[in-house]
Amino acid sequence: MDAAVAISPLPAKRLDLFERYLSLWVLVCMVAGILVGKSAPETIDRLSHWEFLSGSQVNAPIAILIWLMIYPMVLKIDFGGLKGVAQRPKGLFVTLFVNWLIKPFSMAFLGWLFVQVLFSHALGWIDPETARNYTAGLIILAAAPCTAMVFVWSYLTDGDGPYTLAQVAMNDLIMIFAFAPIVAILAGVNGVPIPFKVLLVSVLVFIVIPLLAGWLSRAFLIRKKGRVWFERQFLPFFRPVTIVALLVTLILIFAF
Repeated sequence: MDAAVAISPLPAKRLDLFERYLSLWVLVCMVAGILVGKSAPETIDRLSHWEFLSGSQVNAPIAILIWLMIYPMVLKIDFGGLKGVAQRPKGLFVTLFVNWLIKPFSMAFLGWLFVQVLFSHALGWIDPETARNYTAGLIILAAAPCTAMVFVWSYLTDGDGPYTLAQVAMNDLIMIFAFAPIVAILAGVNGVPIPFKVLLVSVLVFIVIPLLAGWLSRAFLIRKKGRVWFERQFLPFFRPVTIVALLVTLILIFAF
């Protein structure tokens, strides 16, 4: 009798109107950022020079927005589910292979080929110094798996939270030891030395702090208030925070 009873699956997470057209809002924010940068250059210049720590070259407004993207995502993750990730190693291996053996080196080559050789040397569109800086920027982006974006897209696609966290944790662990040397070597080869302090502070600010804050506050609040209060009252408060922080980050980046 019981075996014949069909168990209704939980309804799949559905994106609301705003989330469904997120690509459009991203484009709008890119354009808005450019317009803001052109219309209020002095204000944007002050914001762009507001550093997290003196000499770190880590922008404070961007750091805060990154925290607001990562923190709500980490709050949703049951860290106890990490123990089952080892049973599905294929995704981890693919991610690590692409992130650390393909992306940084291929981007360094493509940046040199297109920005420095084609756009600067052959066509003269960019002066050599700017071309080297652009190439260094591309190397930094390629060598830094975007923790905040991974959490955002995993949430929007109703992904596996513990598995997402495992991938992020593995990449972040590697970043602590490999990001700075890889970026320093590849950027140095392209003629743009980057201080090791800048790379170290970036790892601390954009990875360690938000992940640690989310993990500790989740454990503390569930222990003090209970899981029901945490999931029904505390988490819903942060629902729009991640998306808004993402869009404001884009506006600031393109304004800068």
